[in-house]
Amino acid sequence: MQHEFWQSRWARNEIGFHQQAVNPGLQRHWPALGVPEEAQVLVPLCGKSLDMLWLAQWGYRVLGVELAERAAIDFFAELGVEPQVTQEGALRRYSYERLEILQGDFFALGAEQVADCAAFYDRAALIALPAEMRADYAAHLQIILPPQVRGLLVTLEYPQAEMDGPPFAVMADEVQQHFAAQWAVEECERLDVLADNPKFLKRGVSHLDEVVFTLRRG
Repeated sequence: MQHEFWQSRWARNEIGFHQQAVNPGLQRHWPALGVPEEAQVLVPLCGKSLDMLWLAQWGYRVLGVELAERAAIDFFAELGVEPQVTQEGALRRYSYERLEILQGDFFALGAEQVADCAAFYDRAALIALPAEMRADYAAHLQIILPPQVRGLLVTLEYPQAEMDGPPFAVMADEVQQHFAAQWAVEECERLDVLADNPKFLKRGVSHLDEVVFTLRRG
């Protein structure tokens, strides 16, 4: 899963993809999913996202999955807390109250580890992967999650030829291609966010939309 690429990015602190604020689309659209309070929420390729803290503050138990050990360590250190650390086969679990991160390869994650998840939130996983890996990611996510699960997915759309990812452009029809066979997929928001993303402007990207989808299964 591009291990060396992501490990080196975190080692060099080249984490421009890390957002310094909670994603507004999450705040606007998560309540409409109706996920029960105290439910567990899976956050794939979570980094040290503040979105996890927001979910925990709203009463959810959060289970992040992240390849880079540096990200897991920094997440809890920046909260000023000391997590409990245990080894689970190929994955290492960092736990503190409502927040947990399984550190390791997402594809090593098994159904037993996400059996309690009632929902998932993906803002940075699908768009972090090249095209040849996105189908594998979506398939693995659908295999391991319980039958009745809801999700919120945030993607970016821009002319891929104008900039190399990550983050990669993932168009709405590709989202349908990956998920519509098992999920009811609804596009609930599309915003032009180019002006708020100087990295894309500097690279000469002509337009940039952030798109939010809800997914329901079962």
